[in-house]
Amino acid sequence: MKVLLFRFIFLIFLSTTLYASSNAVVFMYHHFGEDRYPSTNIKLRQFQEQLDYLEEYNYNVWPLSKVISHIQNKIQIPPKTVALTIDDAYVSIYTHAYPMLKKKKFPFTIFVNTRPIGHNSINYMTWDQMREMKAYGAEFANHSSTHDYLTPKKDENSLEWKSRIKQELSEAQLRLQEELGINTNQNPKMLSYPFGEYTQATANYIKSLGYVGISQTSGAISELSDLRKLPRFAMSEVFANIEDFKLKLGTLDLALKQVTPWEPMIASNPPSLKVTLQKPLDNFSCYVSSGKKIPIKKISELEFEIQASEVLQGPRDRYTCTAVDEEKNWYWYSHLWIIK
Repeated sequence: MKVLLFRFIFLIFLSTTLYASSNAVVFMYHHFGEDRYPSTNIKLRQFQEQLDYLEEYNYNVWPLSKVISHIQNKIQIPPKTVALTIDDAYVSIYTHAYPMLKKKKFPFTIFVNTRPIGHNSINYMTWDQMREMKAYGAEFANHSSTHDYLTPKKDENSLEWKSRIKQELSEAQLRLQEELGINTNQNPKMLSYPFGEYTQATANYIKSLGYVGISQTSGAISELSDLRKLPRFAMSEVFANIEDFKLKLGTLDLALKQVTPWEPMIASNPPSLKVTLQKPLDNFSCYVSSGKKIPIKKISELEFEIQASEVLQGPRDRYTCTAVDEEKNWYWYSHLWIIK
């Protein structure tokens, strides 16, 4: 009887642990106050509103490396934890975002494609500017050297592709450490995929090189997240209003038990995705990037098959799925599709 009671209590604990509040939400930015890039820019007014909200409601704003370290070491992430990340090292980070972040004393993480830096380009920051920000507390990570696609190319065999990827990452990593210090992007080593694109082979290979992969798919992260493709919510003008920001702040990781296929490169269009939930959830719904709802075939209480009713348009699209539990918590999962 005691053994059965112990097993019952353990199963309840395990079920609770799988959907514990050990979540963090990561946001991704590119340009600040540069209206000529509407798809990757956030207006300064929008950014200020977001920072004010984080401060007013006492969010834990962490460097992304701290969030990942907690996941790797199985340490509970406190509620209301957020990481702010920025890709590409554009100059508006220094001229616009940095003063605003510094005033709030918020840390942030910048993913740098290193080749353009130091060539007197007016579009990118200088190493001196980045050294200033690092002294303040900003952290810098790998975004490859040239910002080339890390997915295999048609004219490459496996050895050529691996050699190219290794060169892209090692050249960028070496430059970051030469310019910003030997401890830059270490423990954990982080890589943001250029264009947000990766295949299963890419994800496995960068893992073998010691990197945690950071994607551009949306959703929260938790101790159950796949460290080959951690999601982030993109903050561009159309998605950056304060109500959308607050909605995404409140999401939890829809940690699926199984996803088939894992591979983002589609074999047929529209692609079919089969998912298995960890536990039954209400209002399980999925959408393509345009916001159009996707038909869902329910196989069982936990299993679903998802397939868009129309052909997806390239070069990339997503199936984004959300659900709610009995406590009205919202869960979020996004699956990348690459259409070539």
